[in-house]
Amino acid sequence: QVQLMETGGGSVQPGGSLRLSCTFSGYNFITGCMGWFRQAPGKEREGIAAIDPDDATSVAHSLKKRFTISKDDAKNTLYLQMNNLQPEDTAMYYCAVEKNSRFLMVMRTNNLDAWGQGTLVTVAS
Repeated sequence: QVQLMETGGGSVQPGGSLRLSCTFSGYNFITGCMGWFRQAPGKEREGIAAIDPDDATSVAHSLKKRFTISKDDAKNTLYLQMNNLQPEDTAMYYCAVEKNSRFLMVMRTNNLDAWGQGTLVTVAS
């Protein structure tokens, strides 16, 4: 059973940075993809970024200049570096696994197999 745990959220001022981490277990990341999505109150899920087993990455177009996804296979950990955070980035952030497909690589969240409990990011002055 796949288990994922996100950490690194918090409160920052506009312009600040955060790095989210997601440690996972029960999953051998050799197919599909992993990534991040977020959900703000009253809004739909939004795919943010994804990475495949060969380190190919994809980031939502509107976030490309500020967000970076990476992974450390030895640590079974996924990262999301977020720079120049803005109030509109306030949301719960989740990491997710898509075992046998790669819809998250194009920011679609309708085929996820598992996700963590999320970590809250709040951006306010």
